[in-house]
Amino acid sequence: MNKARLSTLCYIENDDKYLMLHRIIKANDINHNKWIGVGGHFEDRESPDDCLLREVREETGYTLTDYKFRGIVTFIYGSGEKEMVEYMHLFTATGFVGEEVPCDEGVLEWVPKDKLLDLELWEGDKIFLRLLSERDDFFSLKLVYDESDELIEALLDGKAI
Repeated sequence: MNKARLSTLCYIENDDKYLMLHRIIKANDINHNKWIGVGGHFEDRESPDDCLLREVREETGYTLTDYKFRGIVTFIYGSGEKEMVEYMHLFTATGFVGEEVPCDEGVLEWVPKDKLLDLELWEGDKIFLRLLSERDDFFSLKLVYDESDELIEALLDGKAI
């Protein structure tokens, strides 16, 4: 089994919009053409907060001043030797300072929250985006994808949904 990866993902909110990243630049990107929040993989000795703050600053130019840890999302992708497991620490943020900079992984765009589901999203992302709007409490979501990017299992707080 491959070693699990750790990452952060943040949805920065302003004027009932989320800052979304349209992943169209990076080569060999599993998220190519998808719209996602901002974030990335942990570096050595980083906490979830350390990783979040660094990744947001690198990808957007913003420094977060008010953010909340909302949930943990366990991604399982593929099977056998090619299986990938990732534990994504999910955050939302409502406070930030700084000037937006271009991102080297895609194009940043402020998208109204009621238009998010019109974007090219992973099926599992639609689930946790709904949870972010419906719940204030911390949640655990497990998403299992097959090799053709199809969501085949979803569990919320240990129960199938």
